[in-house]
Amino acid sequence: MHTKSIAVGNGKGKRWAKTPKGAAPADDCLTLSDVIKMLGYADRTKEAKNIIQSGLVRVDGDVCKDPARALGLMDIIQLQKIGKSYRVSVQKKNLVLTEIAAKDAKNKLCRVIGKKVLAGNKVQVNLHDGTNILYDKPVSVNDTIILKIPDRKVDKILPYEVGKQAIIVSGRHRGETGKITEIVGGTASRKSQTTVDEIQTLTEYAFVVGADKSLV
Repeated sequence: MHTKSIAVGNGKGKRWAKTPKGAAPADDCLTLSDVIKMLGYADRTKEAKNIIQSGLVRVDGDVCKDPARALGLMDIIQLQKIGKSYRVSVQKKNLVLTEIAAKDAKNKLCRVIGKKVLAGNKVQVNLHDGTNILYDKPVSVNDTIILKIPDRKVDKILPYEVGKQAIIVSGRHRGETGKITEIVGGTASRKSQTTVDEIQTLTEYAFVVGADKSLV
């Protein structure tokens, strides 16, 4: 498996040329044009723009011609002409791009961060990437939904529970992976805590990525 590290955040590691725009949080994302350069498919911003605006790049299954499109955690990038696909993940302080198989590029993992009942008792499920879906079956905050892309149909739910595989996506243990061994509910004065292997972190920092084995 091929992984390229991408520096993000404050300081010298911050490499994007424009303010990213899109669903991903602006403080933890990359522009599509910079991703193309970082992957080595273009040396200059103008070359990256030409590749993108020619319709050669897909993000989450859809052709994207916007060089400033923000890419964040679990987004899928495909360069179909050369048969390469990548997933955005995390390692320590950095976002990383991991090359994945074509079959894996058909699925996107999304963490449930909220739910809202709309008119007609329809349930809107809010996802970590800033998007939402309508879903009429049981799902809880912190669960992971596997979406088929680009149609964004729900393929599977990974419940947030002991025994599931998780990656810590924020905090000082960011990038660590392992099995959830304990979940302690929150109180009025304390947030919920989750233990991943022997690492205790906030529940909101742990992202379920598999049942018996990790999918990322």
